[in-house]
Amino acid sequence: MKWKDIVTDYLTFTRKERIGIITVLFISAMVIFLPSIFPDQNGSGRQIPDTTWMAAIKKLEQKEPVNDKNIADENDGNATAYQFDQPKNNYYNNKPAGELFYFDPNTISKDEWLQLGLRDKTIQTIQNYLGKAGRFKKAEDLKRVYGLHKDEYERLAPYVKIKEAQAENRSISFAGNKNSEENKTDFKKSLRYSSIDINTADTSAFISLPGIGSKLATRIVNFRDRLGGFYSIDQVGETYGLPDSAFQKIKEYLKLETAIFKKININMATVDELKVHPYIKWNLANPIVAYRIQHGPFAKVEDIKKLMLVTDDVYNMIAPYLSTN
Repeated sequence: MKWKDIVTDYLTFTRKERIGIITVLFISAMVIFLPSIFPDQNGSGRQIPDTTWMAAIKKLEQKEPVNDKNIADENDGNATAYQFDQPKNNYYNNKPAGELFYFDPNTISKDEWLQLGLRDKTIQTIQNYLGKAGRFKKAEDLKRVYGLHKDEYERLAPYVKIKEAQAENRSISFAGNKNSEENKTDFKKSLRYSSIDINTADTSAFISLPGIGSKLATRIVNFRDRLGGFYSIDQVGETYGLPDSAFQKIKEYLKLETAIFKKININMATVDELKVHPYIKWNLANPIVAYRIQHGPFAKVEDIKKLMLVTDDVYNMIAPYLSTN
């Protein structure tokens, strides 16, 4: 095929084809060049970047003192002012409000501490201190309470009235002879602790004694209940977990006015009933029942001495809790 034939076949256009080509080229040119000929009339052309946030960040980074009044005035006139929220758990944002009244820190209740505005954790610290025989002798002693802030102490200090301290001062007038110091000591002692009956006192009464917390008080009462009552003050010292030093501190405040209130009938009790008693347990419960089955009922409590395991010491310890009818 010759070049002339190629040009004739592929590059020769009819009149309609030439008009179409010209039209397409004209539209394309309009699309490309028209925007540059007619500028944007609606103002949405080049946008200026908003740098307000950058200025706000720079202002927050400045370490100059902040005047609350100036900030408040500025924010009143600027609806887009930036604000900084302080943490809600901050102590100074959550100062407990309290009602002030005269009080003795050694005697007031938890509800009264709350009324003064103290937090639960601080109140618990104070009660733990008092429960371990601690005592506030003057208002300044409150400074040593862990968790009590300086401003709280300064708010409460003028209202502290420790009754014991006042009573001690008045007790001087009672001393009119050579035994004045002894009288003063006895008077102070009577103010601090009261004697309790070991067979009727509840856990609260034991907690009121020096060195006795809620756990030891509960153990003493439980031990007494399992025994059936105390027949001697020294038995309190046998309580599990009670140090001898702590027992010696409270011994002078213990008294025995109520008799044992529960006894075990050794002619009727089963092995299980006998073995729960702290002084009898399994090693004596089983022989007592076996002897009773073999020889018949015990005529008197002293007959249990016929058992090989019951020595005089064992008998003297368990006899007050036994009966035969």
